[in-house]
Amino acid sequence: MHSPPSHRNPDSMRRIDLTKAQAARSSTIRDINRQFVLNYIRDREPISRAEIARVTALQRSTVSTIVEELKAEGLIEEIGAGASTGGRRPTLIRLRAAGATAVGVDITPTATTIVTSDLVGRVLAREDVENSPRPDEMAARVVGRVREIAARDHLGAVAGVGVSLPGLVDTGTGRAVYIPFFRWRDWAIAEEIESATGLKVSVDNDANAAALAELWFGRPEVSDSRDFIIVLVAEGIGTGIVFDGQVYRGERGAAGEFGHMIVGQGGPVACSCGNHDCWEAFASEGAAVARYLKNAGLSGAELPRACFGEVVERALGGEQAAIDALTETAHYLGIGISNLIVGLSPEAVVVGGHITRAWPIIAPSLEETIQRSIRRGLPSARIVASTLSEPTLMGSISLVLARKFGLAEV
Repeated sequence: MHSPPSHRNPDSMRRIDLTKAQAARSSTIRDINRQFVLNYIRDREPISRAEIARVTALQRSTVSTIVEELKAEGLIEEIGAGASTGGRRPTLIRLRAAGATAVGVDITPTATTIVTSDLVGRVLAREDVENSPRPDEMAARVVGRVREIAARDHLGAVAGVGVSLPGLVDTGTGRAVYIPFFRWRDWAIAEEIESATGLKVSVDNDANAAALAELWFGRPEVSDSRDFIIVLVAEGIGTGIVFDGQVYRGERGAAGEFGHMIVGQGGPVACSCGNHDCWEAFASEGAAVARYLKNAGLSGAELPRACFGEVVERALGGEQAAIDALTETAHYLGIGISNLIVGLSPEAVVVGGHITRAWPIIAPSLEETIQRSIRRGLPSARIVASTLSEPTLMGSISLVLARKFGLAEV
């Protein structure tokens, strides 16, 4: 699920907000230098000590000391000699990916997935957990699985747990303020996992987590962008906003609730808030399914349980009713995206979710609507499909790795 890191422009290091990091936890200059070195290794591996010293302007002795510390902690490894530039051939180093480093918990309205991953985000093991309508029972199931993982971690290699969930999250306390699909309020999921396992837990809204995953694992034209928005199409519509290489969460994590902006009247399904005029009511997976059932003259009982995936498959197979349903959904998706572009002027907008499997079908309608909606003279944005097949799952992993690498306040 992870491609080798690309050689990125030094500006990619802007994601480390050193001023905020230092103010937040009394970091020393040595701590900050360590983050610089670790991130240069991640972004440019394989790399030599001499090259790190050159690009970071740190002293060779400082770099060597930090590299030895990172090796001792099992975070990096030497992989042999590189090409000589006139003297002795330099020893190259890279991240040491072996072993579990992060636990990701991806809670969605239909199921919960718990994974372990290594330092570069490769999923090592995964387990699906059946959802419960009760938050206490749901927490018990998640805590039980994570406790089992922690018990097997005899070397203390697991850095923490990341939780992605479809609702409003107070990232400062790790509490789910409100999850519309389940109607859960004030769920102290981070506290419950931490007290049971002793592991540090980071919790965020699924769209914010997906945005962080795009920063971490996305295609270079997205991850290297200073400002972009991810629009996550699922049971609802979620948006994650990245400003200056940082996920923007707003007051108490409430930023990005664009799924509730008004885009029309009488949407084919109800939004999670109960209204039929929200963007979510027109552009979600449920809206596409409702359109398909109407076009094909079918009832919901005549479509398999994974109904949106089935609509996509039928569209890819050439069924006109499915194609028309996805094309109309893309039109309304484009209306909402054009509003985001006019209001926030990002460099790129990334569309994530299962709908991207039908990108050749939806892209023309999406682009046409956006170009027609944005007034002449105003800048547009690149519209791209996410390359992440499971953006919220990778987001839950990213919550841990971003803290490990000091790339974000999570």
